[in-house]
Amino acid sequence: MRILVVEDESKVASFIKKGLTEESYSVDVASTGPDGEYLAQINSYELLVLDLMLPGKDGIEVCLSLRAGGFKAPILMLTAKSALQDKITGLDSGADDYLVKPFAFEEMLARIRALLRRGHVEGTAPLRVDDLLLDRVTRRGRRGGREIPLTSREYALLEYFMRHVGQVLTRAMIAENVWGLDFDSESNVIEVTLSHLRNKVDRGARPLIHTLRGFGYVMRVEDGP
Repeated sequence: MRILVVEDESKVASFIKKGLTEESYSVDVASTGPDGEYLAQINSYELLVLDLMLPGKDGIEVCLSLRAGGFKAPILMLTAKSALQDKITGLDSGADDYLVKPFAFEEMLARIRALLRRGHVEGTAPLRVDDLLLDRVTRRGRRGGREIPLTSREYALLEYFMRHVGQVLTRAMIAENVWGLDFDSESNVIEVTLSHLRNKVDRGARPLIHTLRGFGYVMRVEDGP
């Protein structure tokens, strides 16, 4: 799942991104209100983490503008202000939840999981393709009777494939949705991770992940043994 973090304090933004990335989320970061609003308008995100105090345009203004423009994803607002009226203002502007700084990352993670469950009922339902099953609660994969051990990045990549069965996924699409906007295009990490994932998923079974030379990759069930 892809999350946008709009936070002008670089240390806080880095802390949030590192933690969420380790939890298999793809994370983009913006440091100003206008930049965050722009990214939310042009990209597809499952959730927005939005700081209240931002340069250029504060979180309330960004939230109001996005909701007026039809932005549907859950919004978790961050702020150093703990007064009741500040919380009410944030929620009334269109935010779904409110977290006061400083906060424990475990609490943020729990709130994010709750918002994703609330915003997308299917967000934690198991994914199934042929005899491959991905449990999005335990983050474990199984194929037939065999458990598939997954690293956090392999899990994110497999989930992306299983949510887009039959769709050709280009390298750029994978980079943007699994690794994020700041992905190094010269890196071969996509190919390496994909190779490891295919060895785990398709080992001893009918291949599900296919390469379309010159186009990208696709997950599909093909006829035959």
